[in-house]
Amino acid sequence: MSRFVGMILWPVLWLLLVEKGRSVGSASSYLLGLGSYDITGPAADVNMMGYANMAQTTSGVHFRLRARAFIVAEPQGNRIAFVNLDACMASQLLTIKVLERLKTRYGGLYNENNVAISGIHTHAGPAGYLQYVVYLVTSLGFVRQSFDALVDGIEQTIIQAHDNLRPGSIYVNKGELLDAGINRSPSAYLNNPATERSKYKYDVDKDMTLLKFVDDEWGPVGSFNWFATHGTSMSRTNSLISGDNKGAAARFMEDWFDQNSGSDPSSVIPDVDENTRRVSNIISSVNDNHHELLELAASFEHLSGKSTTRFMSIARRVRSSLRQADNPRFVSAFCQTNCGDVSPNVLGSFCIDSGLPCDFNHSTCGGKNELCYGRGPGYPDEFESTRIIGERQFRKALELFNSDSEKLKGKIDYRHAHLDFSNLEVTITKQRGDYEVVKTCPAAMGFAFAAGTTDGPGAFDFKQGDNKGNAFWRLVRNFLKTPKKEQVDCHSPKPILLDTGEMKEPYDWSPSILPIQILRIGQLVILSVPGEFTTMAGRRLRDAVKTVIKSGNSSEFGSHVHVVIAGLTNAYSQYVTTYEEYLIQRYEGASTLYGPHTLTGYIQEFKKLAAALISGKSVEPGPQPPDLLEKQMSLLLPVVMDATPIGVKFGDVSLDVPKNATFKKGDNVTVVFWAACLRNDLMTEGTFALVEILKGNNSWEPAYDDDDFCLRYIWSRPSKLSTRSHATLEWRIPKTAASGVYRIRHFGAAKALLGSIKHFTGCSSAFVVL
Repeated sequence: MSRFVGMILWPVLWLLLVEKGRSVGSASSYLLGLGSYDITGPAADVNMMGYANMAQTTSGVHFRLRARAFIVAEPQGNRIAFVNLDACMASQLLTIKVLERLKTRYGGLYNENNVAISGIHTHAGPAGYLQYVVYLVTSLGFVRQSFDALVDGIEQTIIQAHDNLRPGSIYVNKGELLDAGINRSPSAYLNNPATERSKYKYDVDKDMTLLKFVDDEWGPVGSFNWFATHGTSMSRTNSLISGDNKGAAARFMEDWFDQNSGSDPSSVIPDVDENTRRVSNIISSVNDNHHELLELAASFEHLSGKSTTRFMSIARRVRSSLRQADNPRFVSAFCQTNCGDVSPNVLGSFCIDSGLPCDFNHSTCGGKNELCYGRGPGYPDEFESTRIIGERQFRKALELFNSDSEKLKGKIDYRHAHLDFSNLEVTITKQRGDYEVVKTCPAAMGFAFAAGTTDGPGAFDFKQGDNKGNAFWRLVRNFLKTPKKEQVDCHSPKPILLDTGEMKEPYDWSPSILPIQILRIGQLVILSVPGEFTTMAGRRLRDAVKTVIKSGNSSEFGSHVHVVIAGLTNAYSQYVTTYEEYLIQRYEGASTLYGPHTLTGYIQEFKKLAAALISGKSVEPGPQPPDLLEKQMSLLLPVVMDATPIGVKFGDVSLDVPKNATFKKGDNVTVVFWAACLRNDLMTEGTFALVEILKGNNSWEPAYDDDDFCLRYIWSRPSKLSTRSHATLEWRIPKTAASGVYRIRHFGAAKALLGSIKHFTGCSSAFVVL
């Protein structure tokens, strides 16, 4: 009997020991969860955030915007949540309201200490979601629809990531990407000490740092990376909502994985002239007989507009058909770091009148800043430049994702503090080794701020590198607020154009209280900063934190400490330059709000956070920022009603494809529909546009939607106050498209005079693609 019992118990005991060994061996593994959600805001009538150009208002969709998040947790300990937004930046008010929702849902599990919300810095997303006056002027005030789309999307993304928490591991890898960014203010960079510059090969950071998330059961489930380049491949004249180059890179990476299940990339990376998903992997050619295809297409004429439900457009989205339902969704984010002086317009800046290079020190042409523009690699096609810079980041991320990397091991930890940057005491070291205590200043913008950059020039007679100003604009400034002598001296040599830190009517014009944050995952440290650090400013901050960690004799970090900066995180306060760059007063220096010692203040306070992180000590939370939601005002006119001509329905085709049309791959197909204002329904997690392919003789399958790079949705109306509008759908047929019969479909929502919203759809006649 005892022998029988032993025969039964020994295998059980062995299994228990094995499981125990597994748990011990994976003690440094984490719980991982990733999420992704649509944050596309109003695609009509709303000013875009980034260029501060009042004429640049949304009028359609290049591709949709998303929030992507990862949560990493110790099984019985700390956790962090990092959210990456296809938006120009995070905002203080966004962070406040998201945290309020998370507290209601999860208690204290997610809070200001362990949640980071970061923007990729696209300049092609809706504005109006920040709470300070200076960032709301061009958007005609606060835009509640923009704000709500972001808050809702961030919350849903975190919910997904939380619900997806499962055991897994994280790997870090790093590599150089040489051709996706150049320094747009090289004269300021050259003012940094020669001994410091000699430590670096380039005048911008070329390193990409990538995290690979691997689920214990499913394998790779996502990647997040940080690389410095501005989201300005799309110019200030663009009016289509777009994630710019980083949003494009994320699409390419996610689509590659979904369609190839992480297979060897050598055979599936798109050709350099490709711009979309490899649909041929999903939809095979229907028929290669041209005559039969023409007859089949001729039997499907355009349908008049008809009522539909919003659920229909959601259900027909393309990407939902690409994934296996049981698998976790693969999430890839291309995050922003110290991009302050880094431009994706890598061909350089040239005068649009003469074609000659712009002035080196001031980026002017004959003394005028308006004529100096940077050129992207696809010049003069900004969509092509966006694709190329996005593809270059995608290719490097794919290389890092598929090569040997280092496993993260160790604690999850974090530190967070709020600081009053309007009056922060900063200790600086003098050349002889003695010390001096200085202060930062209430926020102010310099004259060179209004000159803009080579990515988006300003107007009038402003120019970069101006440390004097002029009498006329001082009179204009004084009409708003005359800065006091103490303020002028504090910001010197910056001549103050807007004394925003001391302007309080109707409420604060600029932030004073800002968050700083450190997140730790094993030997990786993420520095969350509420602004745009220049290349050298970021290098100094990273090096200072790394020195504190190494000098702390913390064996927990091992021999490698990886420090990355997450830019435009949790709040926004414009630029941070080095002291030497500040003296030159290029755009970035003029936009460093808190004076010449801003960077030194950041370094001082981040060193304190790093020391507390290593020692296990807590930090003072600091003063809480204001919640100005109830004070917000808006001058943006609401949608009163939509209308069509007599005898025309919403969704009717206004301009159809030619009868019996045949197109080749690479051709453009254009269809125009009678439409309604896109603010009536954002079609969140849905689509305004769809390209369908005929399967069999009467079954239409989704092939491309408004989240695809090749399909542009352009909305227009004959005049600003007109109730009538058109939707122009432009499909550039990819080389990977399957041959067959296609049609183009439009979804929308119209508002009646009494306020009711009705959804509609319409579709073009069928046509053949060979």
